[in-house]
Amino acid sequence: MRAARPVALITGANSGLGKFAAAALVKAGFEVVGTSRNTDGLTHRDGVKFLDLDVTSDESVALLIKRVLGQFGHIDVLINNAGMGLSGAAEENSIAQAQRLFDINVFGVMRMTNAVLPHMRAQGSGRIVNISSVFGFMPAPYMAAYSATKHAVEGYSESVDHEVREHGIRVTLVEPAGTKTGFDDNTTSPDNPLAVYATQRNTTTQVVANDVNNGDDPATVAKAIVAAATDRKPRLRYVVQGKSRQLSTMRRVVPARAFDKSLRKYFKLTV
Repeated sequence: MRAARPVALITGANSGLGKFAAAALVKAGFEVVGTSRNTDGLTHRDGVKFLDLDVTSDESVALLIKRVLGQFGHIDVLINNAGMGLSGAAEENSIAQAQRLFDINVFGVMRMTNAVLPHMRAQGSGRIVNISSVFGFMPAPYMAAYSATKHAVEGYSESVDHEVREHGIRVTLVEPAGTKTGFDDNTTSPDNPLAVYATQRNTTTQVVANDVNNGDDPATVAKAIVAAATDRKPRLRYVVQGKSRQLSTMRRVVPARAFDKSLRKYFKLTV
């Protein structure tokens, strides 16, 4: 069977930003397959077909791609959205905790990308959209490991884009800032909390939580994701309108010392 409409596969589609992006892709005319670590028996919702997926498992990823191709015949767009957060000073996060974060946020992206590339190369076209963050191009105090994963996704995406263009495939990034998606609910606390960091950690964590709870409309981010998936001549980076665009501009044009000072003030860091 080969679906007549283009097929988009989006990870982490059951809630948060992924849920909004999946709905926007349906509206844009895609057959949409959404994944979740545990769909709890959910098979369809608002035009989205749901399948279980563990992005940390090679076997789970391979089975998913086989099932999608078996049902729809092709995959035109992959959106790597699944991810988690991790708070705490770098010293408070164990290596095991950081490895778990990287396995989802970075190696999950790599697994999914490696799984779809052979098919996309064979069909001579494809689009891979990786969801990054403003913390992919700027520091995130008390979220160092998380920021490191997003910096890694940025470098990986830009590199792979150069490798696959000759095969009709493009890789793009979407860089949202704080978005009203409940992301703070999917952020893990440090497993080795230290009293010396407690006060500043709590202050900074609250700043990030406020950014999420009072952040941009997720529909705006979903619109950027659809653009990244459909633009005939895609940009490498899609900076979401609003705070993300402001921060991106500041990062590029504001002198490093001034940016550093502004960032510390924003996160209420002492000294």
